[in-house]
Amino acid sequence: MGRKMTKILVSACLLGVNCRYDGGNSRSEKLNKHQQSGDLIPVCPEESGGLPTPRPAVEIVGGDGNDVLDGKARVMTADGQDKTQEILKGAQHALELALSQGATSVIFKARSPSCGCGEVYDGSFSGTLISGDGVTTALLKRHGIDVVSI
Repeated sequence: MGRKMTKILVSACLLGVNCRYDGGNSRSEKLNKHQQSGDLIPVCPEESGGLPTPRPAVEIVGGDGNDVLDGKARVMTADGQDKTQEILKGAQHALELALSQGATSVIFKARSPSCGCGEVYDGSFSGTLISGDGVTTALLKRHGIDVVSI
């Protein structure tokens, strides 16, 4: 009998997909080597939520991803455009993808307003980090899915 492959949801930008806000990627050679096994499932919650690539950078204003899920914070661009609904839609898509594929763990891009795990930018667009999770990470954790970021 062969071993059962554990599916892992991964930020698509870490697998070399040009889906970051600036049109680039955050390719991880270690993950790309592992991708050959077929157990990595790429996802970009921001694109899944309907945001284009490239796009204006967004940050969580007023808290972290849990606060966005609870309606206490918003995801905004530096010039004041509210992108909260797109980020929530992308988070929901990532959750549905993880559940449908049986993924019980996730590797996401650090500090992202969607994917960040443990720290995110503070909403001032000054590069200042605060403790907390991105919106997608917060939603996945609420459903018992382990998330780490690199």
